[in-house]
Amino acid sequence: MATSAAAAHHEPSKSEIRMVIAASSAGTVFEWYDFFIYGTLAVFISQAFFPTGNETLSLLLTWAGFAIGFGFRPLGAILFGYLGDRLGRKYTFLVTVTLMGIATAGVGFVPSEASIGIAAPIIIIVLRIAQGLALGGEYGGAAIYVAEHAPADKRGLYTSFIQAAVVGGFVLSLIVVLGCRFLIPADAFAEWGWRVPFLISIVLLAVSLWMRLKLNESPVFRAMKEEGEISHNPLLESFTYPGNKKRIFIALFGVACGLTIVFYTAFFSTLTFLKGPMRVDDTAAELIVGLSSLSAVAALIWFGHLSDRVGRKAPIVWGYAACLVLLFPLFWGIGALANPSLAEAHRSAPITIAGPDCHYDPLAAEQASECGRLMAELTDKGIPYSIGEEAALSFAVGDARLNLDAEPGSESNRAQIADALAAQGYDGAKQIPPVLNIVGIVTILVVFGLLVGATYGPVASLLAEMFPPKIRYSSMSIPYHIGAGYFGGFLPLIAGYIVARSGDIYAGLWYTWVLLVVALATAWWGLKGGPPRDFADDHS
Repeated sequence: MATSAAAAHHEPSKSEIRMVIAASSAGTVFEWYDFFIYGTLAVFISQAFFPTGNETLSLLLTWAGFAIGFGFRPLGAILFGYLGDRLGRKYTFLVTVTLMGIATAGVGFVPSEASIGIAAPIIIIVLRIAQGLALGGEYGGAAIYVAEHAPADKRGLYTSFIQAAVVGGFVLSLIVVLGCRFLIPADAFAEWGWRVPFLISIVLLAVSLWMRLKLNESPVFRAMKEEGEISHNPLLESFTYPGNKKRIFIALFGVACGLTIVFYTAFFSTLTFLKGPMRVDDTAAELIVGLSSLSAVAALIWFGHLSDRVGRKAPIVWGYAACLVLLFPLFWGIGALANPSLAEAHRSAPITIAGPDCHYDPLAAEQASECGRLMAELTDKGIPYSIGEEAALSFAVGDARLNLDAEPGSESNRAQIADALAAQGYDGAKQIPPVLNIVGIVTILVVFGLLVGATYGPVASLLAEMFPPKIRYSSMSIPYHIGAGYFGGFLPLIAGYIVARSGDIYAGLWYTWVLLVVALATAWWGLKGGPPRDFADDHS
């Protein structure tokens, strides 16, 4: 390809490559920090902007806002992918990081729903959409920029720092939240202190812009521009270039779908699981997950480097397979270690609710029946239950059976239920696991970090190699952000809904498991094995 030859006229120096990696990775850290801070502070956002009187519904609405941001990522990929292929890599991701920083800081300034009514959640959704658009252009730009500077034999290693930066953004969001919790009294943090991490985005934006403004355009794009090979319509050509539809299909279902499901399950699902059903102290849970996540940073870089030697396909496929086998056992292990007394209560004294019209709608502000209200209360507390069939309303905790039909909804019935739950070890108070148990949880989360590393570490180099340079930004961004946006972004919402409807705290994992089967089958069939190859060597 002429572009490759022209690009060789400018071989980046080691210092230039270090600056490219540092500036691209730092900007990605800050941008993902901005995106993840919403999920990290979901409980406070639900209270401030989505109050409904139904804790589960408020949290689901908050996760819906989280998902909306992801839902707009593909549109951002189309828009900024077009600009990146037409105008250049550098200036496009300068725009994306600016948009993200402004939108994130804006969340910290929005008055609560109690102050301005329905306008508050509407503004939050608009800002979330802006975040999604920005993120849709960020990853492709940063990954391609590094890939197009890297020598072929180190492309996996160098681009893995972009993947590690995504985890870095998650860890940074937890560090900032923990720092604010430490410096701001609990009551003040719940009232206004949770806004501070959003406002810090202004500082991070300034640092990111300062670093990225010092960069030059990528040598590959400069070469294409010199030789007149810039695409006139990269979006259209992404679907008309020979063989590209197949490559987009594989990138969507075999790469983006799988990696994002593993990533969000490993980090967000485990954090939500600890803070919710397992009743682990919020700060303790954030420390455990945040520190454990650092293992994924090392794993991402190592697997990126490994992929330069063994190829991109092997780590990804074997990572998917391992996750399918280990997913449920790892979560069962977390459940047993995080709150031993609660785990024992789940095992020895399962809860059964029975009676007429036992139907629970997680999306309703008020349940239609007394049985539905009991189910809602247990769901809000993260307590699993099963449904029985009886004519009269009853509530069983292990061998203790309460007949509640005489006074449905009464304070007496609620007191009986509370006493029965407490007697069987269902303690709703937040707690910190024993030290040895924390070590066990961290070990499990390190395993998750290795799975993230295997399935995500080689991806930036893989996607850059799959698509022709003239339409690379659009072609890799569109499937990546559709996969990440819809399969991954909707994971907390869909998994939370499945758990709420089923009463089983592990049921949401089936969403992850089924999509991993799809990703494994597609990757096994579609990805090319063997040593890494640049697109110039394969036009099929």
